[in-house]
Amino acid sequence: MKRLITVVAAAALSVGTAFVSGPAQSASGSTPRTAEPAASAADSAPAPYVPPPISWGACADQTLIRYGAQCGMLTVPLDYAHPRGTLIHLAVSRLRHTTPQSAYQGVMLVNPGGPGGSGLSLAVLQGFVPQNAGKAYDWIGFDPRGVGSSVPALSCDGRYTTYDRPYYVPVTAQIENAWLTRTRGYAKACATAGGPLLDHVKTTDTVRDMESIRIALGQKKINFYGFSYGTYLGQVYATMHPDRVRRFVLDSNVDPRRVWYQANLDQDYAFDRNIGIYFDWVAKHDDVYGLGNDGRTVERTYYRILNQLRAHPQAGGTIGPDEWNDVFVSAAYYVYGWTDIAKAFSAAVNHGDYRGIKSLWDRANPQGPGTDNGYAMYLATECTDAPWPHSWSVWQRDNWRAYDKAPFLTWSNAWFNAPCRTWSGKAAQEPVQVSGRHAPPILLIDETYDAATPYSGSLEVRSLFPRSVLVEGVGGTTHAGSLSGVACTDNTIAAYLATGALPERRPGRRSDKQCDPVPQPNPSAASAAAGGSGASAAGSALRIR
Repeated sequence: MKRLITVVAAAALSVGTAFVSGPAQSASGSTPRTAEPAASAADSAPAPYVPPPISWGACADQTLIRYGAQCGMLTVPLDYAHPRGTLIHLAVSRLRHTTPQSAYQGVMLVNPGGPGGSGLSLAVLQGFVPQNAGKAYDWIGFDPRGVGSSVPALSCDGRYTTYDRPYYVPVTAQIENAWLTRTRGYAKACATAGGPLLDHVKTTDTVRDMESIRIALGQKKINFYGFSYGTYLGQVYATMHPDRVRRFVLDSNVDPRRVWYQANLDQDYAFDRNIGIYFDWVAKHDDVYGLGNDGRTVERTYYRILNQLRAHPQAGGTIGPDEWNDVFVSAAYYVYGWTDIAKAFSAAVNHGDYRGIKSLWDRANPQGPGTDNGYAMYLATECTDAPWPHSWSVWQRDNWRAYDKAPFLTWSNAWFNAPCRTWSGKAAQEPVQVSGRHAPPILLIDETYDAATPYSGSLEVRSLFPRSVLVEGVGGTTHAGSLSGVACTDNTIAAYLATGALPERRPGRRSDKQCDPVPQPNPSAASAAAGGSGASAAGSALRIR
């Protein structure tokens, strides 16, 4: 989904080149290595692909080094229908189990979401499952095809997200045309940079890569921990390979019926609700932030400043209405960083100081060669998993309708996804029809007011997987918040990973176990003045766009 989070307790993870062994990293647009000639027409059916073993070596990422992980590359076909054709390489990491071999529980693949999120560093989640329940598994992080340290990695235009973008809301034909031109241009740049890769980065391709990881590691079944979009990977894997599913934890579930155009429209309404919850929290702490003591007042202030920035950008002309909106979007995703945003909000409104806003925007929006990899691969997957409307009149109708009720995210979200209208990768005719009828018991997690993957998606997945159990963080707004210190949720995960035990499944379309959500921060004047983040006990977060 658009901007996602994986919480990693007390681990400041770096994302980038995180391995030493294996092929050299390819630049954008480079040609992957080709194996033997492709199968001839006389071959009635290509043999199934059997990957070579992974050659494990040292990691370059300091966090992975500190935890004692190994890194390597896995070779897979660009196109599994032609396994003797072009080959590509997936970056993988491994943190070995520390229990006696008699207690070993197999491999645990982990995906942070996105699509487009790098998961290479997430092998370190092994140590953050309570009661040492994660240490009986080999945790396998990986960068999906096209992502991060995998080769090739897609990058189209590292300066696409700049300060001087048109206003998100197309209130004039000139603004609308500027965005249409801009999004077509990005899609064209990706067509040039990606070439044949763009036809082979669907969710089903990554699921086949997960199978190749399983085979390369010599495992009969896999365990899997997926956040956000990673839950869709888990759903599709369980649909395609139910006999190879062992224990799956799916946190913040994608609704497979809504992939992907409708899912993004669903987000617009959910984010509007959640930013209201955030403004209520800011108002609750008016003694700290001085922005008004009721949420509607704070909301009016937010929009007043946004409209002022249309005419008078701040911070040297860098902070306009789009940048202002961008900074606040994360507050509707999760509670982490609420105090940082509120402090910057207060400084801008009460002192005309936009340095905090600029710092937050810069931190989330790096620019330069390769920095758009996550966004490019988000589009490459979502634009081809299922058809998107090509007619701009359909987008106009649906987004103006959403904007009328939910103005906070709607047009930002629309332009974020608009390159899908003219995307060159071949789209599937329809999304995968997910079915968990033959899957073993799995654990689902979500919070009631998750905005990026609305809670209704977890209820739907629960109905599709009749042996699944859903844990609800009641009243929470945090997306993908498991393993962040909420004992009720995290101990349930630990019990499941240790023994396979799950709470009792209850009748009806509802959650099976209710827990507290990730808690809202409770700032004090001193901590706000010091710039405290207000994050939960989970520590730092790795944010994925």
